Amino acid sequence: MSEKLGVGILGAGWVSTQHIDAFKRNPHTKVVAISSRKLSSCEARAKEAGLADVKIYTEYQKMLEQEDLDVVSICTPQHLHAGEVIQAAEAGKHILVEKPAATSLEDLKAMRDAVRRAKVKTLVSFVLRWNPLFETIKSMIADDFLGNVYYVETDYQSHVGDWWSGWEWAQKKKIAVDSYLVAGCHALDALRWFAGRNRYEAANIVEVYSYAGGYRKGRDIDWYGFEVMLVKFGNGILGKVSSNFDCVQPYNFQISIFGDKGTMKENKVWSSRFPGQTGWVQIPTVLPDSVEVTHHPFREEIDHFVSCILKNEESHCNLEDAVNTHEAIFAAMISQTSGERVKLPLIK
Repeated sequence: MSEKLGVGILGAGWVSTQHIDAFKRNPHTKVVAISSRKLSSCEARAKEAGLADVKIYTEYQKMLEQEDLDVVSICTPQHLHAGEVIQAAEAGKHILVEKPAATSLEDLKAMRDAVRRAKVKTLVSFVLRWNPLFETIKSMIADDFLGNVYYVETDYQSHVGDWWSGWEWAQKKKIAVDSYLVAGCHALDALRWFAGRNRYEAANIVEVYSYAGGYRKGRDIDWYGFEVMLVKFGNGILGKVSSNFDCVQPYNFQISIFGDKGTMKENKVWSSRFPGQTGWVQIPTVLPDSVEVTHHPFREEIDHFVSCILKNEESHCNLEDAVNTHEAIFAAMISQTSGERVKLPLIK
């Protein structure tokens, strides 16, 4: 490894701009390569980021062979992630992969097994774990403002359409598969995060029951635009999460957390820690209230990942952890078809 960790960016779309910017700002990393199917896309990303000495590739495997490459940041469409993660792991590279990590159980297991064999560090980009409101909520849970949490709700609401650069591929079930895999997984990961009682812990889901409905399927998307999932966690907490692309409204991310000493709704709290409270205490902080990638805390996420690599520590948001989030999504699909509750884990 050179003085700085060499980073290769795979994919030159919307989200790659934020990965490049975050790695540029970190004092321990240097973007040394960009790979995409189109040479012009790579060159455009390098130019706008001011990367004069970066190497450009249209073949991913060639980038993996670059000697000063230590980390791969995967920013490609979701149906490509499994093969790309496995290749990077086999090449001994640390891996940051955009969500969702996989679009099938078979791919998920293959990825997990490849990473286990390679013993490389990973991070799945559930970037909202670093959102200031999320960090505030986790601190308040750990500091006993809500007491013993017994129920959590999260809702991802966004009328996705042709304003989004990924719309062309996201419409197709063959590629997108499911609304949770398109973006609703952010809400599911948040549900797990807030059900974890410790500061840097996500609770594991052990049982799922789900319905799917809405009105857009068959119109402009091939999958159900509205899904509701009920979950049971291993620690006894219950939860509900919805993924709603059929909503006629601006982007919204709803959070409700109920404990035996208080309640949290987005950035408003009611707690027995505030004697004589007569109204909700509102915390002035940054909410996850925009779908725009520049609104999200990629710098904090990537700083965390770099620190994990340098300290030889596992991230709380690594692929091993993300398996449970993805398994719950696949369990929901099974439940919607069978009408039965589905127990996790689904892969061994």
